[in-house]
Amino acid sequence: MTQKVAVLGTGKIGEALLSGMIRGGWAPADLLVTARRPERAEQLRARYGVEAVSNAEAAKSADTLILTVKPQDMGTLLDELAPHVPADRLVISGAAGIPTAFVEGRLAAGTPVVRVMTNTPALVDEAMSVISAGTHATGAHLTRAEEIFSGVGKTLRVPESQQDAATALSGSGPAYFFFLVEAMTDAGILLGLPRDKAHDLIVQAAIGAAVMLRDSGEHPVKLRENVTSPAGTTINAIRELENHGVRAAMLAALEAARDRSRELASGNS
Repeated sequence: MTQKVAVLGTGKIGEALLSGMIRGGWAPADLLVTARRPERAEQLRARYGVEAVSNAEAAKSADTLILTVKPQDMGTLLDELAPHVPADRLVISGAAGIPTAFVEGRLAAGTPVVRVMTNTPALVDEAMSVISAGTHATGAHLTRAEEIFSGVGKTLRVPESQQDAATALSGSGPAYFFFLVEAMTDAGILLGLPRDKAHDLIVQAAIGAAVMLRDSGEHPVKLRENVTSPAGTTINAIRELENHGVRAAMLAALEAARDRSRELASGNS
């Protein structure tokens, strides 16, 4: 871990990645950050002991550049970086829907680009980061990206053609669970429970279910069947979920998220 890494446009996800890298053993002296607002840059410098620089300085000094700006800001950032990024720099793009070809086309010919879609559980070191190689990225470049993002959770390599699907499932995925917990909490209130108790019951059920899914090796259908007694409470609830088309709604929702990722890639804001 002797090469310098710069996190550009350091918002919440960028800061989560930065803090995870430091917890994972990266020296603050090897990390650079950029931020749009000077007060934000100073905050990051004071909090983590890293050097805050301009985008141009980061491009000149760092061996790996991690672009964490919003998709609509990526073009402007690349135009600013292009005169300063040598072709041997590894550029990691973390913007939803932005293909590696978009980044490659605005930088020096042959620049290795890796696309990564992470998610907000990076804030608690439980992210899922999906990694894809651009045209000029090698296995070593993918390994480099994995070394960085493993500090905030798990990583998974996929072909770039699967990135929009991964964004729909994993990048946006935490929001679906938060939405479900919100709805179940309201149901608990309807059934007569105080909000705080309903919340605690549902959150612990979610944590327990997630650990069982991760550690048991069982198919989710099998785990669900283990809870579903004949003529019991669970099967009655599941019948209502099916009657209201929850499964179909989830399929449609994920397709919509995938399609929006493709729209972002085509430049539709």
